[in-house]
Amino acid sequence: MTSVELRQLRYFVAVAEELNFGRAAERLLIAGPSLSQQIKALERDLGVRLFDRDRRSVSLTAAGSALLPHTRALLERADDLQRRAGRLSGSEPVRLGYVNWLPSDLTARTATVAQLHLDAWVAPSHTQAARVAAGGLDLAVCWVRTEDLEERGLRARLIGADRLYAVAGGDDTSDVAARDTAVLLDADTTSWSSWNVYAEELAQDTGARAVRISNGGITGPAFFDHVRRCGRPVVNSPKGQTTPLPPDLVQRPVTAPEIYWTWSLVWRENEDRPAVLAVVDALCDGVGDLGIRAPGSWLPDGDPHR
Repeated sequence: MTSVELRQLRYFVAVAEELNFGRAAERLLIAGPSLSQQIKALERDLGVRLFDRDRRSVSLTAAGSALLPHTRALLERADDLQRRAGRLSGSEPVRLGYVNWLPSDLTARTATVAQLHLDAWVAPSHTQAARVAAGGLDLAVCWVRTEDLEERGLRARLIGADRLYAVAGGDDTSDVAARDTAVLLDADTTSWSSWNVYAEELAQDTGARAVRISNGGITGPAFFDHVRRCGRPVVNSPKGQTTPLPPDLVQRPVTAPEIYWTWSLVWRENEDRPAVLAVVDALCDGVGDLGIRAPGSWLPDGDPHR
């Protein structure tokens, strides 16, 4: 155990959350072979196998599942120690969490105003907002509603927006009305709570068909299988926009209305540290409305930027 490093534990958590070495390596900004070697070294030092893996899939072993919550708790304590040391030294970093999207110029915008620490635990929007409220993060880029902000004592500014599109079979790439699309809702509310709230309201407001699933098919290959079975274009979630589109499927713009998903930068309403507030201004000043308030656009009722 003496050779186990916090870095390796962060790698373990990333692979456990992604269940894909390639995506985990991209998230950690390291090479895939290096990540695989570090996981093997961690397994050797711990004396247990953490993952079952073959060419097609990665899954946690029983030992990996048992150790994951303890590893997260250990990393939280290590990060807390770092924050406490930073306060004593007068150079505490600003800790930023996110879901799956960040501004491409994040580093350039913040380099001159604060020491920014990008948190390695990528989690759903409701989890990241809760971590900010509890003090585990200083800031988070996530999707929130006005009621979430009020309930958790948070503030928010617009930092980004995605215009969502539909994925359909065939070769027709013309516009499709929102009422003629389908939207997926997943039974796994731990992972998809925010998306389900958004999707359910989208269906109610536009007439899109709500399709309930239970296999995590909001993203990835399972999503494409749902598109093939659905018989109508399916709205693609923000988490699915980086997945390569198979050759038998196409993107179709959604209109009447154009539908948007907003990304908020959230922080505690009682936050008074200059570095944190400087990062907020650096990331949000000059963002504009990103088209979300244009005629014919749609946001859910509780969106704080509506």
